Amino acid sequence: MIRRFRPGDRAEVYEVCLRTANAGADATGLYSSDDLMPELFAGPYLEFEPELAFVVHGGGRVGGYVLGTSDTRAFVSWYREHWMPRLDRFDGGQMGETEGAMLKLGRQPEHMLIPEVDEYPAHLHIDLLPDLQGRGVGRKLINTLLGALRARGVQRVHLAMDPANRGARAFYDRLGFHELPSSTPTEPVLGIAT
Repeated sequence: MIRRFRPGDRAEVYEVCLRTANAGADATGLYSSDDLMPELFAGPYLEFEPELAFVVHGGGRVGGYVLGTSDTRAFVSWYREHWMPRLDRFDGGQMGETEGAMLKLGRQPEHMLIPEVDEYPAHLHIDLLPDLQGRGVGRKLINTLLGALRARGVQRVHLAMDPANRGARAFYDRLGFHELPSSTPTEPVLGIAT
């Protein structure tokens, strides 16, 4: 069942994010804190526009989600002022190169302002646990978010993805996402009309 995010879902959304944060595979134990990836790629969206967060709930748990923002420019401004201070807790200790790069990315929210941001003002993140993949659930989640964006008058949405996640790329291609001009082999940026 797909439904709107509820505040009580936060821990399970974080768990799904963590278990898919390594190019679609489990990132548990990969970083010094298992909260790092969810704090970068899920938490801020749940705070900024929770009405644009949807979960798939079944078997007594959240097994996937789609979340996003209708206005990337406004999100970046809010993130810098309100969310970035939360990242200070990840400083200190031994940090690997990948973890340092992720934290650096989290401290540079302007990277979300892709050259096409005015044409594709919304952006999204979607994650599904493996047992829900290949069953049409991801398509339903994306269509739910696209409908919510369309209802707000948002005509286009984009996403950035890890090029190592080939399964995700095939999924986006099947849904009709296309590469935007700013896309590169190391930083694919895909867009779609709502």
